[in-house]
Amino acid sequence: MLKYAFKRLVQSIFTLFVIVTVIFLLMRLMPEEGYFGQGYEKLDVVQKETILRNMGLKDPVHIQLGNFYKKLAVGDLGESIVYRPKVPATEIIKSKIKYSLYFGLSAMAISLVLGISLGVLMTRNKSKFWDKMGTGYIVLINAVPAAVYYLFLQLYVTDLCKLPILFKVENPKSWILPVISMSLGSIAGYAMWMRRYMVDELNKEYIKLARAKGLSNKTIMMKHVLRNAFVPMAQYLPASLLLTISGSIYIESLYSIPGMGGLLVDVIQRQDNNMVQALVLIYSALGIMGLLLGDLLMAGIDPRIKLGSRGGSR
Repeated sequence: MLKYAFKRLVQSIFTLFVIVTVIFLLMRLMPEEGYFGQGYEKLDVVQKETILRNMGLKDPVHIQLGNFYKKLAVGDLGESIVYRPKVPATEIIKSKIKYSLYFGLSAMAISLVLGISLGVLMTRNKSKFWDKMGTGYIVLINAVPAAVYYLFLQLYVTDLCKLPILFKVENPKSWILPVISMSLGSIAGYAMWMRRYMVDELNKEYIKLARAKGLSNKTIMMKHVLRNAFVPMAQYLPASLLLTISGSIYIESLYSIPGMGGLLVDVIQRQDNNMVQALVLIYSALGIMGLLLGDLLMAGIDPRIKLGSRGGSR
């Protein structure tokens, strides 16, 4: 287990290194306006060259990359240029992440409870009313673009339930619709995969043996089927949790939530290259960390999984 964990950690670090390097190089292809604040149009060529040289952007690419990694090693993600000039990116992100954390954890809790419960309910009522209702919901969520039902909730449910249309910190009611919006897609995903894995388990030989021994359907479902079906789902939970916490880009922008998702949209629109680079790096790191934790969690809860040099895959 330790050998596998170390191997996966090294692979994750290498993957993150490649992604960070590619992001850095791509950002150097962005228009140079993103490295200037207001008044860019008033600067002449000499002034622009001087500013870029002082920022180290006229150095050879390998030197720029080396300097970037030196700063990254001490947690320096640079400073904002346009969004909040001269303010460290870490300070800006720190003030935003708490909102993404609150919304993300709330949406994740709702998604897990309702999604897994719906999947179990669909499996226990296969081809019956609840299975058909759940399947209809899953198809609807996956077939309709998310932006459509997000807007539907915002425009119609706000009037129907007398809820605020935009987020306000001092108004707890304004938290309801964003959390629900963030949860809808995850509920459908968890329900779909839970049903699939449970149906697969029900068709295995050990279930037939358990029934032959006289075990009740409830005991078989809860102690055997649900337990084993949850194992492959566990792989995706850490990644889903971390990415949900980091904020839904569209929803935060739609409801004017001052979180990381809305911040990313804002800095892209303003062409603040340093902030865009910092946020993309954070999202990339969270994604890779989630995949790593998912693999380790899956191996930890299922002793049947062999992790070695020859059979080191599941």
